[in-house]
Amino acid sequence: MKQLPRASFTSPLTLAAVGCGARSQTYCGLAAAHPERYRVVAGADPRSTRVEKLREISGNPHFRGFESDEEFFAQPKMADVCIIGTQDAYHLTPASRALDLGYDILLEKPVSTDLPGIRALLEKSERLGRKILVCHVLRYSPFFVEVKKIVASGQLGEIMTIDAREGVEPWHQAHSYVRGSWAKTAEATPMLIAKCCHDTDILSWLADRPCERVSSFGRLTHFTKASAPVGAPEYCLEGCPVEETCAYNARHYMDRHRSWLFVKDGGAESPDHEVKQWLNETNYGRCVYRCENDAVDHQVIALEFDGGLTATFTMTAFDTGRNIVINGTKGVLRGGEATKEQSGSDMVVTMHHTGERFAHQITYQAGGYDSHMGADTGLVEAMDQEFRKPAREMRSGIHSSIEAHTIGFAAEKSRLSGEVIRLNSLQGYLNTLR
Repeated sequence: MKQLPRASFTSPLTLAAVGCGARSQTYCGLAAAHPERYRVVAGADPRSTRVEKLREISGNPHFRGFESDEEFFAQPKMADVCIIGTQDAYHLTPASRALDLGYDILLEKPVSTDLPGIRALLEKSERLGRKILVCHVLRYSPFFVEVKKIVASGQLGEIMTIDAREGVEPWHQAHSYVRGSWAKTAEATPMLIAKCCHDTDILSWLADRPCERVSSFGRLTHFTKASAPVGAPEYCLEGCPVEETCAYNARHYMDRHRSWLFVKDGGAESPDHEVKQWLNETNYGRCVYRCENDAVDHQVIALEFDGGLTATFTMTAFDTGRNIVINGTKGVLRGGEATKEQSGSDMVVTMHHTGERFAHQITYQAGGYDSHMGADTGLVEAMDQEFRKPAREMRSGIHSSIEAHTIGFAAEKSRLSGEVIRLNSLQGYLNTLR
């Protein structure tokens, strides 16, 4: 296949979305707020309500809506960038078709449900001379941008260890990984790929060197039938003996967790009688201890990078927010949810081994998911300039993204087999992508 001629971008940059769910709506909403830089021109989704929502978000009277990706890809190229916001298992096909038509791509993570798929897409983008920006949004968070700057400055000295953790948040775990689309790994991806490739990507970005060995432990323990309260019914609304005290009671979709109704047509504005019917007809109304989920609810990984730098990462359903500690030969960095709870504000704290202490204040821009620490806004703020860079210099281009995915797949293999996984066999290939 011949490389397509390189077209200059329009100004403003034009965007079209395949898959018009929450992520595409978030990016397009942030982009539409800057009409001098972006214009949302089209969207495709089999759920017409999502297409109409994106039409509304776009503010574009000439917006074109399509009932399927097939219908969308039957048209000539109509935008500079195609946003792929479909479910995890259906990223490769639309991304590949978008490349064929000459689109550059903003691709939701994970790139693929397996490593060969990621390689194939990367190689195709290179053959065609197209660019793929992966939504590893944390690289654009003011928090992690500051952490990266501090590490790169040398003020911590040589980095020896990185310890990171993500508290998925109990309700989020139940919503997405017990009741939701990522509950069954065979139909989506393992937890470390579906949720935490953000975090393996940050570890790779901060280490800035190849990862050599990975080991991992974890399992699904709590969200199982064995943990179900005595007398708990199949569906929460059928009446449960612990409904007043259960943190996962599906009734909370109608009060404290109403914002999570974005997965339902009509969203949070749906009347209660519709929500009740929806809960009684979908997995979202089921008891969290009686679903067919197999995604882990806690996992740890240990990594060794080139030169001896070591890192750990903990994923747990039973905490909220991200935290990180970086130990260097000259100082220590701490930041995240625990630091915020202690200080009352968003900051990164560094302490030199001489005793000097510095607080680096972080300011987040509004918009996007709270758990992304301002990163959704940061991604859109940087996006038009990122697509103007050479592919290998993009902050979260597919060339760098493949390493985070490789770490995640290696960790899952280790979790299942009990082995320490050596990445040496892949490292030569990965080095060519740096």
